[in-house]
Amino acid sequence: MLELQAINTGYGRAQVLRDLSLTVNSGEILCLLGRNGAGKTTTMQAIMGLLPLMSGSIMLDGQNVSKLPPHEVPRAGIGYIPQGRRLFAGLTVAQNLEIGLRARKSGPDTLDEVLTLFPRLRERYRQRAQTLSGGEQQMLATARALCLRPKALLLDEPTEGLQPSMIEAIRQVIVKMRDAGVAILLVEQRVDAVLSVADRVAFIENGQGGEVLPAQALRDDHSIVERYIGV
Repeated sequence: MLELQAINTGYGRAQVLRDLSLTVNSGEILCLLGRNGAGKTTTMQAIMGLLPLMSGSIMLDGQNVSKLPPHEVPRAGIGYIPQGRRLFAGLTVAQNLEIGLRARKSGPDTLDEVLTLFPRLRERYRQRAQTLSGGEQQMLATARALCLRPKALLLDEPTEGLQPSMIEAIRQVIVKMRDAGVAILLVEQRVDAVLSVADRVAFIENGQGGEVLPAQALRDDHSIVERYIGV
């Protein structure tokens, strides 16, 4: 379980998140929805320790990960797939995955499981990341995070710019991770894609938490989404 307990953070003197609290249960996909600038990516960066908290705490299965330096957060079991992927472009697929494996000292069995989820990466194993298509790069970013054997997984706009077949491949893997007991926090602008996989949806406005609702409630009444994000 991933818990954000009244966290406050921002950039320098500019505070963005204000007493934000969220809970993502193990084996659940919680989607974080809000307008541009609402604080969604800031939330992800705060969880990963990339932004220091002014106050509040972030707990993973009872461990206070907000007290860890950023490089220790993945080792605690939180995988992060940032917007834009941020791969090591000059390294091969194999080398990018090796970085993920080393973070929590995962073995060959983990690598084999990840490559089974993404057979395209097995085919491209010795290619440099920069030679992959956009969809293949997103697969690699996701696979690298899964090499951690994460307890929680953060995905920031994972389907941005992808063709439908790649979106479906990523969606299937996210659902498999949920079914394996991973707590998944998903930020995605494509509302229909969110509602097809989400268990619950949390809204964020101006850095503050709004309603948290079952995804089925939004499927039944789309006006709730329109009220928060105007689409």
